[in-house]
Amino acid sequence: MSKAGKRLLVAASEAAAIARGEASAPHIHVPADIDVRAIRRKTSLSQEDFAGQFGFTIAQIRDWEQARHRPIGAHRAYLMLIDRDPDAVRVALGEVMSASRRKAA
Repeated sequence: MSKAGKRLLVAASEAAAIARGEASAPHIHVPADIDVRAIRRKTSLSQEDFAGQFGFTIAQIRDWEQARHRPIGAHRAYLMLIDRDPDAVRVALGEVMSASRRKAA
């Protein structure tokens, strides 16, 4: 398993412990505004491709980029991860998809 996959498993275990009340959630700063267009352009992807690769709808991307809506909560945090290391997010998503396909088979 890749480093990204291992980190995701650790994060999932931590999230489960927090949900059970066995641990407290760390406080992270998620900015109120995220420049979705800048993040997407950094990846050199069209709106359609960015949405498809990272699990958003094209309507979400368009609304965020045209300032009709703002990404909230987990979407902002997820966009921060994509901004920081889009390749690691792609790898992690690929591993999650592979695991779910194996379970379904």
